[in-house]
Amino acid sequence: MDVPLPLHRPLSCTSVSNAITHLKIKPFLGFVSHGTTSLSVQSSSWRRDGMVTGVPFPFCANFSGRRRRKVSTPRSQQSSPKGFVPRKPSGMSTQRKVQKSNGDKESQSTSTSKESEIPNQKMVEAKVETSDDDTKGVVRDHKFLEDEDEINGSTKSISMSPGHGSSQFVESEETGDDDNDAVKLNESKRLEESDFLIDSVIREQSGSQGETNDSSKGSHAVDTKFYEILQVDVEPQQLKEINAGSVEYTGPVASKLLEITKASDVEHTESNEIDDLDSNSFFKSDLVEEDDPLTAGTVEIGDSSLNLRLEMEANLRRQAIERLAEENFLQGTRIFCFPEVVKPDEDVEIFLNIGLSTLKNEPDVLIMGAFNEWRYRSFTTRLTETHLNGDWWSCKIHVPKEAYRADFVFFNGQDVYDNNDGNDFSITVEGGMQIIDFENFLLEEKRREQEKLAKEQAERERLEEEQRRIEAEKAEIEADRAQAKDETAKKKKVLQELMAKATKTRDITWYIEPSEFKCEDKVRLYYNKSSGPLSHAKDLWIHGGYNNWKDGLSIVKKLVKSERIDGDWWYTEVVIPDQALVLDWVFADGPPKHAIAYDNNHRQDFHAIVPKHFPEELYWVEEEHQIFKTLQEERRLREAAMCAKAEKTALLKAKTKERTMKSFLLSQKHVVYTEPLDIQAGSSVRVYYNPANTVLSGKPEIWFRCSFNRWTHRLGPLPPQKMLPAENGTHVKATVKVPLDAYMMDFVFSEREDGGIFDNKSRMDYHIPVFGGVAKEPPMHIVHIAVEMAPIAKVGGLGDVVTSLSRAVQDLNHNVDIILPKYDCLKMNNVKDFRFHKSYFWGGTEIKVWFGKVEGLSVYFLEPQNGLFWKGCVYGCSNDGERFGFFCHAALEFLLQGGFSPDIIHCHDWSSAPVAWLFKEQYTHYGLSKSRIVFTIHNLEFGADLIGRAMTHADKATTVSPTYSQEVSRNPVIAPHLHKFHGIVNGIDPDIWDPLNDKFIPIPYTSENVVEGKTAAKEALQQKLGLKQADLPLVGIITRLTHQKGIHLIKHAIWRTLERNGQVVLLGSAPDPRIQNDFVNLANQLHSTYNDRARLCLTYDEPLSHLIYAGADFILVPSIFEPCGLTQLTAMRYGSIPVVRKTGGLYDTVFDVDHDKERAQQCGLGPNGFSFDGADAAGVDYALNRALSAWYDDRDWFNSLCKQVMEQDWSWNRPALDYLELYHAARKLRS
Repeated sequence: MDVPLPLHRPLSCTSVSNAITHLKIKPFLGFVSHGTTSLSVQSSSWRRDGMVTGVPFPFCANFSGRRRRKVSTPRSQQSSPKGFVPRKPSGMSTQRKVQKSNGDKESQSTSTSKESEIPNQKMVEAKVETSDDDTKGVVRDHKFLEDEDEINGSTKSISMSPGHGSSQFVESEETGDDDNDAVKLNESKRLEESDFLIDSVIREQSGSQGETNDSSKGSHAVDTKFYEILQVDVEPQQLKEINAGSVEYTGPVASKLLEITKASDVEHTESNEIDDLDSNSFFKSDLVEEDDPLTAGTVEIGDSSLNLRLEMEANLRRQAIERLAEENFLQGTRIFCFPEVVKPDEDVEIFLNIGLSTLKNEPDVLIMGAFNEWRYRSFTTRLTETHLNGDWWSCKIHVPKEAYRADFVFFNGQDVYDNNDGNDFSITVEGGMQIIDFENFLLEEKRREQEKLAKEQAERERLEEEQRRIEAEKAEIEADRAQAKDETAKKKKVLQELMAKATKTRDITWYIEPSEFKCEDKVRLYYNKSSGPLSHAKDLWIHGGYNNWKDGLSIVKKLVKSERIDGDWWYTEVVIPDQALVLDWVFADGPPKHAIAYDNNHRQDFHAIVPKHFPEELYWVEEEHQIFKTLQEERRLREAAMCAKAEKTALLKAKTKERTMKSFLLSQKHVVYTEPLDIQAGSSVRVYYNPANTVLSGKPEIWFRCSFNRWTHRLGPLPPQKMLPAENGTHVKATVKVPLDAYMMDFVFSEREDGGIFDNKSRMDYHIPVFGGVAKEPPMHIVHIAVEMAPIAKVGGLGDVVTSLSRAVQDLNHNVDIILPKYDCLKMNNVKDFRFHKSYFWGGTEIKVWFGKVEGLSVYFLEPQNGLFWKGCVYGCSNDGERFGFFCHAALEFLLQGGFSPDIIHCHDWSSAPVAWLFKEQYTHYGLSKSRIVFTIHNLEFGADLIGRAMTHADKATTVSPTYSQEVSRNPVIAPHLHKFHGIVNGIDPDIWDPLNDKFIPIPYTSENVVEGKTAAKEALQQKLGLKQADLPLVGIITRLTHQKGIHLIKHAIWRTLERNGQVVLLGSAPDPRIQNDFVNLANQLHSTYNDRARLCLTYDEPLSHLIYAGADFILVPSIFEPCGLTQLTAMRYGSIPVVRKTGGLYDTVFDVDHDKERAQQCGLGPNGFSFDGADAAGVDYALNRALSAWYDDRDWFNSLCKQVMEQDWSWNRPALDYLELYHAARKLRS
């Protein structure tokens, strides 16, 4: 399409696009005649009543159909908010606005990004329309420069119609629909209005520099349109003054203009993400002139207009700040900020009126603050004095995108502060993060930091381990070299002595032909049969070697009869071994393992020197090297085997702990469980509750009350939630969102929203661990005060519990200490790092304190200098009560004087029971108020009066199994305190009782090869005790022979087993001599009658006990009463099936294969043994007969049962979790 445009220079001249412009676009601003760049010409407006003369010529713009590439101007990361600092030219949009502000009669031929994004654009028409009375139109044509990439777009037209002295752009797309056209029309109008406002101000400010009369025509219409768009009322006189340029924009006009200016900036910044323009995007001619004066003038005009625009923005900002300063000064407010609405990821300028501040006399003023209640990104910067009326100082702060609030104070850099009368200053950030989102953001940041620290720690540990390995390997190499050298020296000495004695010449008994030979030669060795003990032998053989039998038996040959007649000579041909210095041999009447008679030269063997042997010194160098290589290989194989076993052990422990945790979670499934079972931090969890099995059975409503982290979470308890009926039967359900910083979920249930009856698990509350959180449970400090500890002062099970429980709790990342008397009979070889700690005085005597490590536990040994524990024993003195009472008081005094403040003080049995009341009566108000007392009863047979008094003062009390706690609940010392009395089953030490690493059994085994391992152990046990090595069921009995252990039932079980053709092995002794003699007589009777099927070992033998646990098929425990019992637990650890009486801990740990399947399932376990009720022969027969029949009738099922019981965890993993719950319940009592 041909469009006439005015030409203001010779046709030979062309306009050029300079390639060095910001977006490859050369702004062409204003109406410029012959390259003129004056501001007066630039600011000339359109004339409505005439046209500019010129020579018209046609042009067309062809846009290709190729897709265009986007180009955007990146924003600096540290950029200031819009309106604060000058900005770079913004490409096409800026050009268009400046053209309009100068009243240019040209139509800009390049399009904005909004225009250029329309597909299939092929042509742009530019035409200027006026009213009928005016000139029909003024046009000017130019061509577009061609770039490498073509612009893909649809044909559009831009028409300019006069209205209030401005040109309004209306866009239409020839190939688009009406809806799109309407949207684009509205957007264009809005953009045009913003452009109009800016351009009007530029035009007004530049008009004072030499406007002509013509250029001022229509200015009233322009400013009327200006204020109509602003929607601000202006008096005619004000409008006249403004038009005359005699006033500045102030008040609402300035604010509105600043707002629209910033909005316009945003529009144009977004629209400037334009495509790479192809060659049609720029004006061009056939001849490109780089030094075109018209182009240079255009650049100057663009820069001047841009400077005016930025200057205008700065003025508007200054006026807004001055207005705010005046308003706040009049109101007596000493701070304000600009912009007034603070947004995230922008800068804010904070102003302080020093004259109204406590810092008015200070030479330096600084701001110190942080975001989000002082929790995020602190800052400190200096304030500078401003030009504002009043004593206003200011500084700029960047607001991070995570901020919802800024908090700050002012100070002089030292000790004088203005902190808003102690309340601090704060500014709300609009549109920033919500508080809960920020909390989660911090938690995520913490999680990432923890992961980073964990990786760094793991890498440090790996490098340290690698360095230790390298150093250890160096030391091992040196040790092997030294050992090789030492062994070589010994061998050399022995061989040299042997060579000195060896025969070098012909002997009447033997000789070698030829006499001179060397290594690898074949020689004949002759032997005179008649000269020795083999004179009557039918055959003769030589068994030989070399160098003092270095490689063992390496020469085996049969001799043949010689033709010599001067004796009974026999011979054989022998090849001399390589590196042989001396030959060694004997003669025999047969080959190895079949020979009976020998001639070994009177036990000195025969030796012959190799005359031309290998160089001796070289041989010994090679020998030392070979020994070194052998030692290295042996060490490598040994370490590899140890490493493999350690990895397997660690893997088994991890799997066992995982199964234990799962069973722990499932153990209360009949009451409550969750989906998923393993609760993850940051996820939602559904809680299912069955009130039918609790005190809330039959209640119409169930309310769920929940919190986290042992009720200490920052969010506090969640609002009570009414539980809804679940799909499965009587269960109800509730859903909870778990925070990212949770490590434990805590909850109880009630019948009403406001309370009523509660199900709080007998005051223990329900607790379920949360995994994957950023917060970790803070460790507790537990101190055990006890008089026994395995293995250094062990008498009974109490010592095992103290050590094993402490280790298990310590493995769960809690801090554990033990206080123990320093007996003079301690097994000090089990104490590491033993050293003197301190001494103090109490009770009129000095008490020395020693420190040491036992089984990885910190132990403090108290040694009173009055000699109470220099008795050579733990128990057995006539004043045991006095001794242990003194120890309990001294232990509490040690905690007080040592500055200890443990969370839990755990005392055991009658011997340390005084700790409970001494603490409450004398120490709880004098420095140890934080601690709580937990008391454990191991055996109620001794010291019942002391136990009763401890029960009164303890915060929580336990015994060693739930069933035993019920059995003793009617005891008068227990009955008043049932509300705080709990039963927790003991465990066994999995490191002591470990069939994979047991040195007392022939084959290490796990549940995977249990049949192989137990078969080998049974054969070894039968061989060791002289029993018949046959495939028979073997019953083992390991016990103290007392009436408590059911000795009459043991005797009956022995006879019943023998009647069923089984084997019996008993290991144990009786403290009562009468019982011991009774069993000696029984042993004699059985050994004479059933010598190959019964053995009674009436003593205690630790290695033999391991072999019995591994080799027996069944372990019998027929106790009359048993608080806990460890024998049945150890048996299952080795895959032996327990046969027990239903009492105490035996009932809690053994689930009958026929009768206890449901009970086992409730505990997260499977059936694992045979049990009986009565304490008579019929009861024993019922369980033992079923066990033996199972062995005989279904061996495969029996073997699977052995595998199953081995995989059950009877270590301290589960009891430790139960004790921790008890400890936390005790701590909760403080509040």
